[in-house]
Amino acid sequence: MKPFVVNRHGRLVFPATVLGELDVSVLQTLDQLSAVISRDFEAKAPTGTDILERVEAGSYPGRFELLRDLGQNLFWVNRYSLPLYDKRPTRWRDVPRNRSDVFLPVLTPWQDGDRKVAAVEKAYRELPASFDAATEDRIFGLLFDVFGHRRHHATELPAVKPTVAELLAQPGALTFVLPEHDPDYPVFGTAAVLDAHADVPELEALLRWAMVLHDQYPWDRSRTELRPLSEVGDDEFVVTFHPRNRDVEAFLERARSGSATRPAAATTPVEAKPPVRPYPAVRVQETFAVKPRIESLAVARGEMVCSNEDVIRNASFSWSPMSASEISRKTGIDARRYSARDLEELALDAARDALAHAGREPEEIGAVLVATCTSTRLIPSVACWLSGELGILQTHASADIVAACAGMPYGLSEAVRLLQEVERPILLVCAEKFSDKIGGVRTSRMIFGDGAAAMVVAPAPDGDAGDVELLQTYASGPWSQVNSIIWPNPEFDNDITVYGPQVKALAGRYLTQMIDELGAMPADGGSVIDTVDLIVPHQANRTMIVDLAEKAGLREEQLYFNIADVGNVSSASIPLALYDAVRDGVVDRPMRVFAPGFGAGAVGGYAVFTMDPAIVAPERAVPAGATASPGTDGDGAAPHYPPVPPTSDNVEAAFG
Repeated sequence: MKPFVVNRHGRLVFPATVLGELDVSVLQTLDQLSAVISRDFEAKAPTGTDILERVEAGSYPGRFELLRDLGQNLFWVNRYSLPLYDKRPTRWRDVPRNRSDVFLPVLTPWQDGDRKVAAVEKAYRELPASFDAATEDRIFGLLFDVFGHRRHHATELPAVKPTVAELLAQPGALTFVLPEHDPDYPVFGTAAVLDAHADVPELEALLRWAMVLHDQYPWDRSRTELRPLSEVGDDEFVVTFHPRNRDVEAFLERARSGSATRPAAATTPVEAKPPVRPYPAVRVQETFAVKPRIESLAVARGEMVCSNEDVIRNASFSWSPMSASEISRKTGIDARRYSARDLEELALDAARDALAHAGREPEEIGAVLVATCTSTRLIPSVACWLSGELGILQTHASADIVAACAGMPYGLSEAVRLLQEVERPILLVCAEKFSDKIGGVRTSRMIFGDGAAAMVVAPAPDGDAGDVELLQTYASGPWSQVNSIIWPNPEFDNDITVYGPQVKALAGRYLTQMIDELGAMPADGGSVIDTVDLIVPHQANRTMIVDLAEKAGLREEQLYFNIADVGNVSSASIPLALYDAVRDGVVDRPMRVFAPGFGAGAVGGYAVFTMDPAIVAPERAVPAGATASPGTDGDGAAPHYPPVPPTSDNVEAAFG
């Protein structure tokens, strides 16, 4: 898990986006490491030659763009040392000669380095300030102190450094040498990096970059020389490289020995074949004897607002440049909610409120279902844990459902089936916590949020038809769609990863199928889709959903979105949106609602039901001590944002 922190300025900070840490326990080979490093450190980073060419061509419009290039270049220079090693200046006489876990870098002098350094310094002085001159000068001072004292070429740097003994066997090989060293040389440390503050979000991100890069060289860089070990005096210092932790040490041992602890899994996509016949939607009132009635709907939002400005403040060195307004335009999201509480706590709050509003006691509940794709609890399941916390001695069933963004239709379908067996209320909870599973993945950071919702689904009174009309669920598809959203993903440091084009393909496939199904079902002189009062879709990405819906023959004004304020909360997104539709007065009377969901695992599903505003439970106050990002309402609630107009961006743009 990679949780956010709230620094002393009250800002949300995501350490994983800047500290450069990497979970190498999931990597077996150097090739796997190289692929990660190439993507995260090299793909977007300019070389020193690139920067020189841009300076000479006058390509930099202002200082910010030059600073950003300098930062990305220096992270590239440290692409292996940052995630793998601690650098420690050590007196040569004290360096162990035969340890297998102490390394020395082999370095090549930086050709034409003086010219590049001089060009960068001159360009910075001549360029206009982009945002704030004083802050930009501070960032430049930190970055240029590193860039200007670089001594070595960075194009060819091995991940695995030679041991001291191995370097001694290479006459003429050059390494870092310091004539003297102050062990108290000042560094910032992690706490100071996280507490970095600038009024301009883009500059706050660069300031953190600069501080991290400064700490990669905890010595007087102006005194650094490159020399062979044969020319190092006993009382001079070399810079030894030590594995950052035991996982790194184990990885280096595997890499040096050429042995992997387990073979890489090999999967070959197979052709996906359609079912022998379609799966019809379940006509609830015709199929089941016990008619379902939704008695209550309660929500528990993340108590902290993470605005798009907060995302930009935490921009990673591996991201392409973007602004807060671009995130809004591409996704329809202005803010997402995060929570310091555990997923189980969010679920419990929502469950208690739903039971209270329905007037139900724990002993009345026949089953507890929890739809979630972000739980880290396996034993007991979240549903069983909730049953115990609520004081339910026994249920007919308490089980978790992993159906991601289709969690609500999946959960409601299972609740209706269970009603037939237990003939007593079912508690359905949809809960997600994404904030600590995103790490430095930009697309995921832009989109996902935390939150929970709970519903009590009970038998309708005798003679009452209930309020759930149609239920449908789907799963699977082409291999690329099944694997379009992955968590944990070893290729991305086990962070949740969204592959945009494949997600758009599965969402379009399912949404078209759903609209076609409902369009073919007769109802009240037309089709079911014609009689729907409101469509409340899974809040995946407003821009993408509107585009797909219009292609399927729907109009934007038929759709309700709350994604601007809460982000994508997967299984909880539909019930949260239903709740907010009542809050916003969009649902002001019992209305027929079509709620389609689709997402990870290539799952899909929908429900058509009557949404009565009376089922909505009062929302709890924000927990004491909750922190709101600057610019939010004082009580920590997200401000109301106007709708973001859809664009014709393709999914690459929509997901970044």
